[in-house]
Amino acid sequence: MTEPLYTPEKLLKALDDLGLKTSTLWHEAVFRVGEGDEIKAALPGAHTKNLFLKDDKGQLWLISAEQTTQIQLKTLPKTIGSGRLSFGSEERLYNALGVRPGSVTALGLVNDPDLRVRFILDKTLFDADIVNFHPLTNTATTALSQADFRRFVEWLGRELVVVDFAQLSA
Repeated sequence: MTEPLYTPEKLLKALDDLGLKTSTLWHEAVFRVGEGDEIKAALPGAHTKNLFLKDDKGQLWLISAEQTTQIQLKTLPKTIGSGRLSFGSEERLYNALGVRPGSVTALGLVNDPDLRVRFILDKTLFDADIVNFHPLTNTATTALSQADFRRFVEWLGRELVVVDFAQLSA
């Protein structure tokens, strides 16, 4: 396995160097949506769930959605233009984004300079004033304003592809 370009500390420094205002809360490890609700209650803004997926053509995908958003894996390929999807392996996740299961995050795109992972953002997150992501570790949560999150994505040289998952499940 290749070592990631960024560690949590290096990522937070990079965000600071970019002039992005962040607030990071260090806490006990959180592995799944629904865990750490008391931590999330103390943090304003939208909380996320992040899916690292691989399609049957070998393309990698990262979907970041608001934690309560319903995502239908069976109909997702038609929506995002992928092949049949499955969850990416732990090794593939680490090699692509430099994180382990439980720490999947849009901020992990910092470890994908070759843009191998296609990124999809839930419209609910896109519309949120503040978004919360793990900073490459599930023992912390970092809040950014929407404007600063978009500046981060732009700094990475990525286009924001936004999907309204709420409309799809309605």
